[in-house]
Amino acid sequence: MKFYQKLLLGTAGVTSAGYVTYKTMFPWLEHDLKLIKIGGKVKKQMELLLQSMLIDKFEKHVSETPKKPFIIYEDNIYTYELVDQLACKVANIAKNWGLGQRDCVAIMIQNEPSFIWTFLGLQKLGIAAALINYNLRSQPLIHSILAAEPKYFIVGPGNTLLEAVCDIMESLEDIKVYVQGLGSQLAPVGMNSFDTLMASTLPTPVYPIVRKDITLKDVCCYIYTSGTTGNPKPAIISHEKSLGIATLLLFVDLSCTDVLYIVLPLYHSSGGGIGLYGAIATGCTILLRKKFSASHFWSDCCQYNVTVIQYIGELFRYLLTQKPSKYETNHKIRGALGNGLRKDIWDDVSKRFQIPNIMEFFGATEGITMLINVSGVPGAIGRISPFLAKIDPDSKVLVKFDYATAQPLRDKNGFCIKVGIGEPGLFMGKVRADLVKDGTLTVYRSSKDSNDKKIVRDAFVKGDLWFNFGDVFVLDKDYFVYFNDRIGDTFRWKGENVSTTELANVIAALPFIEDANVYGVTVPGHDGRAGMVAITLHQDATLSEKELKELFDHICDQLPTYARPLFIRHIREAFLTGTFKQRKVELVNEGFDLNKVKDALYFYDSEKATYSKLTPADLSKFLTSKL
Repeated sequence: MKFYQKLLLGTAGVTSAGYVTYKTMFPWLEHDLKLIKIGGKVKKQMELLLQSMLIDKFEKHVSETPKKPFIIYEDNIYTYELVDQLACKVANIAKNWGLGQRDCVAIMIQNEPSFIWTFLGLQKLGIAAALINYNLRSQPLIHSILAAEPKYFIVGPGNTLLEAVCDIMESLEDIKVYVQGLGSQLAPVGMNSFDTLMASTLPTPVYPIVRKDITLKDVCCYIYTSGTTGNPKPAIISHEKSLGIATLLLFVDLSCTDVLYIVLPLYHSSGGGIGLYGAIATGCTILLRKKFSASHFWSDCCQYNVTVIQYIGELFRYLLTQKPSKYETNHKIRGALGNGLRKDIWDDVSKRFQIPNIMEFFGATEGITMLINVSGVPGAIGRISPFLAKIDPDSKVLVKFDYATAQPLRDKNGFCIKVGIGEPGLFMGKVRADLVKDGTLTVYRSSKDSNDKKIVRDAFVKGDLWFNFGDVFVLDKDYFVYFNDRIGDTFRWKGENVSTTELANVIAALPFIEDANVYGVTVPGHDGRAGMVAITLHQDATLSEKELKELFDHICDQLPTYARPLFIRHIREAFLTGTFKQRKVELVNEGFDLNKVKDALYFYDSEKATYSKLTPADLSKFLTSKL
């Protein structure tokens, strides 16, 4: 038995005085031991989960607890049995379409029960679901759908979704489109009613034999991420990985007796992956809301006896701005799991809302490892210590890097250089041998180039393979890890990754714009970075009220709300490197500081529906508004 295992069991042969000495010499050791203890418990549970797929677990719950509430939505209760019947209908429809194992169907449905039973119905046949972000419009939406090569596309209820799909129908090639929520209405030209099929299809049981050839290595679904460049990319979520994602809520002891509140989007790896998959894995009840509401959050939690919640940092910031309410402390919440809860509000959240166990983690949809803070240290996202490295050598590291390329720097021998305490480092995770195929790691369904941009080869020894997360962290003296920055060609705003390349391409499509240099800037009181763009104009072009209005309308039409730049900077000449690449460092540092920036600045003026000239008075008002 290893020494750390003996320490955990209390059989290390260390006297109480000796333990005090260890604690004095290595005060951070107890945090490692706590992580190992909790992590070991979760690992054992995961080993049990890996014996079957998510859909198998759901069907087991249906068999054992058919009348148990699975989903609570707008005061309606959907039992495990009812959801299964509806999922069987979906499966039989897909079967009649001629679909089966390893086919793909794209779905774009908001947070409502039909998302869940549609997803489960596809899983019953071994069909991969491409989970489309319902905020997307125009080219990004077209790209996301086509990238997964689905044979069918199911669109959820709602005129907003329907309008978005109507606008791109001509670009969907031979993909057949079915729409939910039409009722007795006729489907638009080129589309079909999914409701009609549901009404005429029996919930004939679909038995596991129909997916007998599907293994844990097969694709469960595609969850989209901005990646490092270009349009959203479909990250491959195998059945094995879906179970791994599901285990995250086990760190807060999620079980079949819990009520889990999901307000984050189901198409995303947080709401859909961690939340939905975690609920399916454990057999708990989900309280589902179409959209996060700060004013109803705590009353919902009290009314429905919520015990576990998920969060992103912005969620808690919105809740802190609400007037104190009796509901915010009368709840039964015992655990919260999420990311982006910064140190500056951590204690306020913990004390005001009286949540006994907050666990902050870091991960990425396409990532191969994660970090988690089980010690409740404000602002920390996990640990990377010498002791943990001894147990799991070099599985996670922070290395020196080049800000311009988002790639590691190398020493004279060609290997990566680990950073020291307090030094910003690029986070990388070692790729397990069983994940490597043909010499590389495939994380996206898209091209090899997209996959290779995430891979670092020969990092510490010849032949090793590491995953570059593109995030910069800092270690403190106790080996806790803190988020520092997001580098490369993305920034994160409102819990979403935004591709600077994609955004620049949209803006540069306007005839009067010559070049668009997009970057993220920090905004006081907000997590992540908001979008800002420095534009240059064609030689004879001007930036009058007409062009600013055109720019605003174009951005609103082409981009989801979280990707729309809040600030525009009109520069006379592009900021370029010696090799003619866009230079962002000075632009990021100056941001929208009117004392530093001498160029004309404009802000996203939703009241006037245009970009308006930024003045000190406007800036103060804008920063205190709901961005």
